[in-house]
Amino acid sequence: MTAEYRITESRLGGEPTLVVTAPGDRARAVLALRGATLLSWQVRSEVTGGLKELTDGYRDEKELLAQDGVRAGLLAPFPNRVADARYHYAGHEHDLLPGHHGDRLIYHGFVRESAFELTRADTTPDLARLLLRTTAIRPGAYSGYPFAIDLTVEYTLTADELSVDVRATNVGGTTAPYATGWHPYFTLSRPVDDLTLRIPAQTLIRTDASLIPLPGEDARVPLDDRPDMDFRMPRRLGDAVIDACYADLTPGPGGRIETVLADPATGEELRVRQHSGYLHVFTGDTLARDRRAAIALEPVEAMTDAFNRPDQTAALALAPGASRTFAFGVTYAGSADAS
Repeated sequence: MTAEYRITESRLGGEPTLVVTAPGDRARAVLALRGATLLSWQVRSEVTGGLKELTDGYRDEKELLAQDGVRAGLLAPFPNRVADARYHYAGHEHDLLPGHHGDRLIYHGFVRESAFELTRADTTPDLARLLLRTTAIRPGAYSGYPFAIDLTVEYTLTADELSVDVRATNVGGTTAPYATGWHPYFTLSRPVDDLTLRIPAQTLIRTDASLIPLPGEDARVPLDDRPDMDFRMPRRLGDAVIDACYADLTPGPGGRIETVLADPATGEELRVRQHSGYLHVFTGDTLARDRRAAIALEPVEAMTDAFNRPDQTAALALAPGASRTFAFGVTYAGSADAS
């Protein structure tokens, strides 16, 4: 009988996890049920022949609970920041940090700390597919977000690929503003300085000192005008410090948008894919540990502070009973496969 993928239960300290293992130990992934968070993704390296860690996730329960760096966090119901933690929607003012004075920084939603449950698991000799679900987003559960959203996250693991589909359904009675994204940190060698990056984007989102996009069209600057941030052709990262959003992503065949991180020394590549949205890039210079050991390449549905932008209102709107899926993933290509 042909061996199939295996899914086993484990723990990270007191936090429940799921371990997915490919036949012959060709690939391995670990997911925490808290936030449906990817903790580790390893594949068989074409260079060394052994398993190679491709992400820099939370290493222990303390890190997962602290959420520093939002390592591989699923970002919902909003990615990145909401200016002053306030927004106006459908005639109502909402405060995500009521009664909070001083630094009112809020970012990356709250689903990354919510409890998920495994509702389905399928394994074959070629892949494992897990469906995780949370009903945590309900009126009264989170300040400033009086909407009801059911969220399912489908992870699919193969020998060289990880795919993620995030599906949101509005189970409430009013239209909700909603967007999602993913905040993984990828690594092929440490630090990231010698890696090359290619981003198929035409536009950079311009921000103020608080990383909030400028109003209207002032937020968009052609990359022809910002050669220092232009990665349309593969370029060594070097000492570049990046915490920025890229827009007008150019799809390739089949509508697939691919951002490519490569190690010229080995020929290995990571190809981060999405079919829509934006890409946020963060070189990890302000992380509490292992700065610049990995780079965050974040597929997101909407730009930062989308809840406060009239040009994003239609894209955010999730009507009662409606569902929307944002799909993304990453593929590893070894030296023999790199092109």
